[in-house]
Amino acid sequence: MFELKKIVSALLMPLPAMLMLGLLGLLLLWFTRRKGLASFFISFAFLGIFLVSFQPIATSLLRPLEKAYPPYVPSGQAVDYVMVLGSGHVIDHAMPITSQLSRTSLMRLSEGMRIHRLFPGSKLILSGYGGGTDISQARMMAKVALALGVNKNDILLLETAKDTWEEAFQAASVVGESKLVVVTSASHMKRAIEEFNRVGLSPSAAPTNFLASNKIEQPWERYRPQAKYLEQTERYWYEKLGRWWQQLRTMINNEEAAAQ
Repeated sequence: MFELKKIVSALLMPLPAMLMLGLLGLLLLWFTRRKGLASFFISFAFLGIFLVSFQPIATSLLRPLEKAYPPYVPSGQAVDYVMVLGSGHVIDHAMPITSQLSRTSLMRLSEGMRIHRLFPGSKLILSGYGGGTDISQARMMAKVALALGVNKNDILLLETAKDTWEEAFQAASVVGESKLVVVTSASHMKRAIEEFNRVGLSPSAAPTNFLASNKIEQPWERYRPQAKYLEQTERYWYEKLGRWWQQLRTMINNEEAAAQ
């Protein structure tokens, strides 16, 4: 089920979806006489790629998600655990270990380490499965954390969690009633907190990896399509799909509970 979810969500991302639509238009143009329909599909695909890569649109979609929680500020209450949610890595020994983490993972880890150092004695929980590699995301983040000075005794690994629900479920057995801070991307934080609440945890939110800014003034930056704005649209759509899957899973679980 997890693999199917990932494949379907990958195909529904804006760029693959628009490219497939454009390809369909080309096939109609080459092999049928439905020139009008073919032109519509090709035009829609080109226009769609332009719009999802356009800063005013991309930022207006993503920014409300990223503003759901403010950056973390210590409240004065002691923190027992700081949990960093994983987000991808590669195994390539030609790269330094900091480059083997995805940009998102590295930003999450750095924020988690910052908060961990604010609370001496806290534990740093790192999560994430292997994703087809021999080393899990959690272990790769641990290697980077150790290289940057985190004490080995302060690191806990959750190496089998594949998604946010599994991360929350596994964290519940470790954290219990202790004070927890969850670190993840700002766009993902709202859905993550909901998953942690579902398993009985009430963590503090520490969003990072903010992408959407409305402070861009230069017109040559604001009004030309760019890959970084396409990424913003993709992040928005990824979270939208994640929310729908979350609702579907809840509905299925409720129906199964009612049938028992």
